[in-house]
Amino acid sequence: MKLQDNIAIITGGGKGIGFGCAKVFAEHGCHAVIADKDEADGSTAAQAITDTGGKASFQRCDVTVEADIQSVIEGTAETHGRLDCIVNNAGWHPPAMTIEQTSVADFEAQLRLNLTGTFMGCKYAVPHLRASNGNIVIVSSEVALIGQGDACAYAASKSGQLGLMRALAIDLAPEGIRVNAVCPSCVMTPLMQEWSESLPDPDGALKMVKHFQAIGRMASIEEIGEVCAFLASGESSFVTGQAIAADGGAMLGYGIKSGDAQ
Repeated sequence: MKLQDNIAIITGGGKGIGFGCAKVFAEHGCHAVIADKDEADGSTAAQAITDTGGKASFQRCDVTVEADIQSVIEGTAETHGRLDCIVNNAGWHPPAMTIEQTSVADFEAQLRLNLTGTFMGCKYAVPHLRASNGNIVIVSSEVALIGQGDACAYAASKSGQLGLMRALAIDLAPEGIRVNAVCPSCVMTPLMQEWSESLPDPDGALKMVKHFQAIGRMASIEEIGEVCAFLASGESSFVTGQAIAADGGAMLGYGIKSGDAQ
């Protein structure tokens, strides 16, 4: 119960990695505040956790709207009397697009969701985390570390999260606030399932993605949740400014990268 009696906000907690974080945090004794723009997903996720004996609640929040995220953070701190952690997880990976196919509006919308949303979560959480010696966890992506083809907006937004994380880790360390990021590779989420079903051979696509990892499978949402819980807990009390690659060995080894290899 390493998060016993802690209060954590998890953005995008209604499904996918965010729900994995909420489940795991609750299992470790935390009250998980699920902040999600989808009321059905968020309410269902909170109910699933409370039905199994955990503590969770739902607050509607669109992280692209400053008033929404400020309201959730201030309301959580007022209701519970404290805030120990914010997990900035809400985000989206668009379909593959070249830079020529990516409009300026597309690019700016991606930054607004993935990067500015994370900035606002951190900004409004800091005063409360200062009081609790709390911490910030950012769910970034392995794409931030190695890049990705046909994903210039997404890669830029995720790399920006790591720059923000490192800057805040420096600024906030003297105040006892740690800031870290998790960079998952392929995780079995509803978004992954939707992507595969958009292709001619869904099963083949998922099989291919499994083998991106050296260990031959994708991560579960709970496995990423456990990494986030470690970073949110006292077990990582000497860890700040780090991007943890939870990738099953996806970055290991050489591989063919040019199309003319024989």
